[in-house]
Amino acid sequence: MDLLRKSIERVTPLTNEEWKLIVEKSKRIQLKKGEFLQTQHSFVVYECFVLTGSFKTYIMGENGTETVIFFTFGNEWICDLNAFYHKKQASYNIRALEDSELVVVTKPAKDVLFSKIPKLVNFHIHMIEKANIVLQQRVLDLMNKTSKERYVDFIEKNSGRLQKVNNKNLSSYLGISQEFLSKIKREGEVYNEKAR
Repeated sequence: MDLLRKSIERVTPLTNEEWKLIVEKSKRIQLKKGEFLQTQHSFVVYECFVLTGSFKTYIMGENGTETVIFFTFGNEWICDLNAFYHKKQASYNIRALEDSELVVVTKPAKDVLFSKIPKLVNFHIHMIEKANIVLQQRVLDLMNKTSKERYVDFIEKNSGRLQKVNNKNLSSYLGISQEFLSKIKREGEVYNEKAR
């Protein structure tokens, strides 16, 4: 839980009493690889902080095709914002890519935390701003960057996490076929060999 406290205190300092209330109103859960945190169209939605492990957030099309929207790793937040804050059906599936541990909070519990620790609203605003920036950048990247540029960006931002994401999920995230992803990887290996 220290990771969670550090994440909050990067924005908003907490007293020990405030931290104790946060711990009381949240819950630690463990998921095995392949288990769902939430499923598309369900009403079971949490705001979550990933302690360990990794997740993919994706939608399942009517034809059975997965489209990966985000990956979330340890020390990061994950939430279906519209479903969580507006009591809507979940827009996404969120599934563990490996055995994972999270801290989750429900909307009623978060409302209590906001009323008893008003300064958490500042942290909330920071989280929403960060989520919007990530989402906007994702849209801009899809519209303006080539597949290869998106792949290079992903590698640069997630160099220590690549082994957690298989080719199927990565190609879906990049919006390309697995064959084209393999080609991009091969070209990168050839380039790296020549650079040595």
